[in-house]
Amino acid sequence: RFSVKTLLEKYTAEPIDDSSEEFVNFAAILEQILSHRFKGPVSWFSSDGQRGFWDYIRLACSKVPNNCVSSIENMENISTSRAKGRAWIRVALMEKRMSEYISTALRDTRTTRRFYDDGAIMLREESTVLTGMLIGLSAIDFSFCLKGEVMDGKTPVVIDYTPYLKFTQSYDYLSEDEERGSVESSTSEDSSPEHPYLPLVTDEDSWYNKWRKMEQKFRIVYAQKGYLEELVRLRESQLKDLKAREAENKRLKLRLEEVMVQNQLEKRELEGVILELQEQLTGLIPCENPQLAQLSKEMVTPLVNQWPSLGTLNGNESGSDTKLYRRY
Repeated sequence: RFSVKTLLEKYTAEPIDDSSEEFVNFAAILEQILSHRFKGPVSWFSSDGQRGFWDYIRLACSKVPNNCVSSIENMENISTSRAKGRAWIRVALMEKRMSEYISTALRDTRTTRRFYDDGAIMLREESTVLTGMLIGLSAIDFSFCLKGEVMDGKTPVVIDYTPYLKFTQSYDYLSEDEERGSVESSTSEDSSPEHPYLPLVTDEDSWYNKWRKMEQKFRIVYAQKGYLEELVRLRESQLKDLKAREAENKRLKLRLEEVMVQNQLEKRELEGVILELQEQLTGLIPCENPQLAQLSKEMVTPLVNQWPSLGTLNGNESGSDTKLYRRY
C-alpha cells in the first residue's frame, strides 16, 4: 500500500522507468507477493527448470482478451521463468492493465489453488484489496526497456523498507479536518506576525505549493476517472456480447426442437409408406403355390420395427442352407 502511494506521489508528467527507486521497490514487493508460498521449486515446463509465478500468470491470464502472454513467451532475449515474470510486470504496467490481470487470475480459483499453498497471500482476502489498490496505477505512465541485468532473472529481489519506516502522508491524502486545521493555524499565525513582510512571503509560497499539489491530485483523479469509464465501457461491451450469444443459443435450441419434430413426422410418413407397399406386395403375389400362399399370409403382418437382428438372420440363413444341402 505504501509503495503504491509513493509511486502516485512521485509521478509527474514524465513517465516512470527502471531508474525510479519507488518503482524498483514496488516491483520487488509485487514479485514477493506473487511468489509467496508458491508450490514447487522445479517445473518441466520452464526452460531453466525453475518454477516461478510466471507459470501461474501464463495459465490464469490466458483468458484475458488481447493479453501480452504470447508476446512475452516469444521474446528472444528472455528465457528464464523469473525474467518472463519481471517482463510481464513491466508490460502490464505499461498497458495500464495490471489490476485486470490480477483480478482475472484470482477469479480462476482452481488454478490459483493449484499453484499456491495454504496461507499464501494470493489465497487470502488481502488479494482483493491488492486489485483495488492497483487500479490507481492506471493513472501513471510507465516506460521500460525489457533488457538489462534486471531482466535476466539472476538479480535477487531486495525490498528497501527504510522509506516506509517513517512514512508521512502528503497533502494529497490529508483529510478535510486536517486541511481545515492547517489553514486555521496558518491564519492564526498570520494575525500577529513579528515581521510584517516575512510571513506574507511564506504564506504565498505555502499556498502556491498547496495549489501545485491540488493540481497534481486533480490530474491523477481525472486520469483514474477516464480509466474507470473505459473499463465500464469494456464490461458493457462484453455483457452485450454475452447477451447476444445467449439469444443465439436460444434460437439454435428452438431450431433443433423444430428439426426433431419434423424428423418424427417424416418417420411416421415413411412408416405409412412401408405399410402401403407391403399391402400392394401381398396383393400382387399369386396364391397357387402353397409356399407362396403361406408367405403372403405371413407378410400381412406389418414389418415395421419387426426386422430380425443380424444374429438371428445369420442363424436362419445357415439353417436354410443346411436344409437345402440336405435336400439336395
